[in-house]
Amino acid sequence: MSGPLSHLRVLDLSRIMAGPWASQILADLGADVIKVERPGVGDDTRAWGPPFLKDEAGKATSNSGYFLCVNRGKRSITLNLDSAEGQHIVRALAARSDVLLENYKVGTLQKFKLGPDELRAINPRLIYASVTGFGQTGPRSHQAAYDFMIQALGGLMSVTGERDDRAGGGPQKVGVPIVDLMTGMYTTVGILAALARREQTGRGDYIDIAMLDVQTAFLANQSMNFLLSGKPPARTGNSHPNIQPQDVFPCRDGYVALAVGNDGQFVNFCAAIERPELAQDARFAKNPDRVRNVAELTKIISTALQADTMQAWERKFSAAGVPCAPINKVPDVFEDPQVKHREMLRQVPHPLGGTVPQVVSPLRFTEAPLSFERAPPLLGQHTADVLRELGIDASAQANLQQRGVI
Repeated sequence: MSGPLSHLRVLDLSRIMAGPWASQILADLGADVIKVERPGVGDDTRAWGPPFLKDEAGKATSNSGYFLCVNRGKRSITLNLDSAEGQHIVRALAARSDVLLENYKVGTLQKFKLGPDELRAINPRLIYASVTGFGQTGPRSHQAAYDFMIQALGGLMSVTGERDDRAGGGPQKVGVPIVDLMTGMYTTVGILAALARREQTGRGDYIDIAMLDVQTAFLANQSMNFLLSGKPPARTGNSHPNIQPQDVFPCRDGYVALAVGNDGQFVNFCAAIERPELAQDARFAKNPDRVRNVAELTKIISTALQADTMQAWERKFSAAGVPCAPINKVPDVFEDPQVKHREMLRQVPHPLGGTVPQVVSPLRFTEAPLSFERAPPLLGQHTADVLRELGIDASAQANLQQRGVI
């Protein structure tokens, strides 16, 4: 492995999405990530399909697209944590690791004496990160959580979707598991901060991160709009609550997403649609005025843009320095020349033969370039190798397998 974290080992006891997203980021950065899974079953997401990866013969495997998108670069081992031997192996791995990541229900690992106090006593340099729905404390701390319910509980769905008085109105979830992904990102940031601090103190840390906390944090401008005005934000469809014009507008042959970010861009936009007088109109000259008079402005822009095609407007606005884009479908994204140039889609060799597509990390390093050579693992693919590194020979491994420990 290469990358700026190639000197680190991560013990990953997490599953589903938020924790594995964090550990995949660390794996992409070069860390040796050892993913611990349940014998015979593995991470829940292995079964979250279809679709499933097909082998060279075209037969569907047990590797779901969901699992494949979040477990690249890791080594998979199987361990039964209910067994004393399995717990002993976790302790041995934790003693050799820099980071431990887990998302068990509050108190579960403490029952096995695998909590942060126990493992950090063994390895004071260990950074132990717990990812849960609601955190380690509070009235909801023992409740289970998934991304969808946190989007609802945390207010995101109240500001996502079309207005109730329009077709398709009503609350909507975001089209990707955004709370899981953002929780994974915040977890990674926390781990990297703890690693930096360890360079100064020589000691690890314990990180308690909750999905609801993360969702509350990234309400961002919507929460501040409420806190300043006292008015609960409402769903506005694609229309931005603070910046205008920023919306989806109809053209002759489809729709474009227009994002005019400042008054200077608005002047250029008005010239591009051959309505320069709008930039001098007191209703629209400044952004606060445009926000207050958005209904009138939207009607004017919608009429103007229907005079030409998506491609024509994209060319005109690009030449004028006005951000604008067609609304691509997912296949279109991977055909975009910029995405192709940046090589965001790669084919990685897979142990079942052939390759598996991977949408890789967007991070680019000059001194420590990233590599994407290790595909999402098969269940228990690396158990023998990892146990051998702990000094557990083939005979002992066979005995553990026979007794259901691995």
